[in-house]
Amino acid sequence: MHCPGPVSIPPVGKLSQAIAEGDGISILVHAEDAATADAAERQGADGLVARSGAGAVRAASQLPLLHLGSLAEASGVDADGVVVPVDPASWSEAHTLGLDCVVRVSHEDELELALEELDPEIFLLSPVPEGEEDALEALLGLLHDVPAGKLAIAELHDASADDVAELERAGVDAVLVATGDVAALVPAEPPDV
Repeated sequence: MHCPGPVSIPPVGKLSQAIAEGDGISILVHAEDAATADAAERQGADGLVARSGAGAVRAASQLPLLHLGSLAEASGVDADGVVVPVDPASWSEAHTLGLDCVVRVSHEDELELALEELDPEIFLLSPVPEGEEDALEALLGLLHDVPAGKLAIAELHDASADDVAELERAGVDAVLVATGDVAALVPAEPPDV
């Protein structure tokens, strides 16, 4: 009997693991400095997101860090993941640096292109509401097109506890929010689905 060689399983990044594990939705907080990072962590954030001040954010917390800036900056501050556009070159470079790639999409066509060209594990849903549509409705509309098995982060900076519960019921894995009263957004128990 011939036994095949070992199967190579790609490593699971700290960011994707933090988002995927647990019963409820993960709360990722936009932090610009050590003080906001520390406050977010004390209030129950599951991860941090930074553009400027990422070095100070990383120094203040060991929570998973998602970087919104350049790939070189993300690698330089020891980020766990980086947000990239739907661009194969950026995608490839981020993987070479050992970063979790989070692909930012704003509309259906961009999501479809990302799936065809990159097939990412994690999406950052950042839709621009059209007309009378509010940001939550736009997010839920875009979420509908994310295939099962993919992780979805909803970018909703001014999310309320009700918005977070609605996103969780709809199947969003994490929500990116602004610095503020994070404790009010952290669900005590997962909502009924």
